Amino acid sequence: MILSSFDRRLAVLTLLVASLLSGCSSGPRALAPVEDHGRNGAASHPSTSSAKVDPEKVLPGAENAGKPGYYTIRQGDTLTRIGLDNGQSWRDLAKWNNLDNPNLIETGQVIRVAPPNAAVETAGVVVRPVSNSGSAAKAPGAEASSKNGNAPAPAATATSASLADEGIAFIWPATGPLLGSFDDAKNKGLDIGGKAGDAVMAAADGQVVYAGAGLRGYGNLLILKHNNTFLTAYAHNQALLVKEDQKVKRGQKIAEMGSSDSASGVKLHFEIRRQGKPVDPAKLLPAR
Repeated sequence: MILSSFDRRLAVLTLLVASLLSGCSSGPRALAPVEDHGRNGAASHPSTSSAKVDPEKVLPGAENAGKPGYYTIRQGDTLTRIGLDNGQSWRDLAKWNNLDNPNLIETGQVIRVAPPNAAVETAGVVVRPVSNSGSAAKAPGAEASSKNGNAPAPAATATSASLADEGIAFIWPATGPLLGSFDDAKNKGLDIGGKAGDAVMAAADGQVVYAGAGLRGYGNLLILKHNNTFLTAYAHNQALLVKEDQKVKRGQKIAEMGSSDSASGVKLHFEIRRQGKPVDPAKLLPAR
């Protein structure tokens, strides 16, 4: 049978399509992991999720899992969030754990979240570094309670008296009305109303340990560290007026109120954290 020129072209096209399909039968090629290196090729702010882990891989710090002062990374964690929850700067966490790229943390990895050689409070007992005698010291009274069969007393909550001992006197960070009160389950701080652009002030002297928008649910966020015990957080700002590592004074304007990442309009979400744990700011601020 003699094929027309059209039939010959159709046969060639059919063979080409069949060849292409057979070449794809092995499935799609796997893509290499994507890393965010920022605009200039340097590591970006530590706000990326933790990477998945190979179950056969022994992760850094595994020998410290469960020990006081250490944290096991979970899926979705970021170094910034871990720092906020433990009262530390993400930069300090990166330094203590020799993290060359703070964005590259892995689920299951164990990192130090307390300063080296620092006492760590756990279940109401202060565990201190091993002394020359080889035993760990506890808070006064903790051992006596155990001998009497009683459980250790719970950790003290932040009060105005404890603030005086710390040398801190907090002020209100904004002058607007109170929109939302502290609720340990639903609201980790206070919500203060106002107009876009209203001043947000530092509640006490401190140092900026975070300035950015990498923490989900907080929008444009500032975190100040006041000492080894207290942090304050200022969320949903329209503009941030200070930079990381900058020292600020109580009452200094550090941001402008806004509605970034807030569905409820313009407000300042303000938190006070004691050793990383949220406490009710209303109990530590002066009466209005």
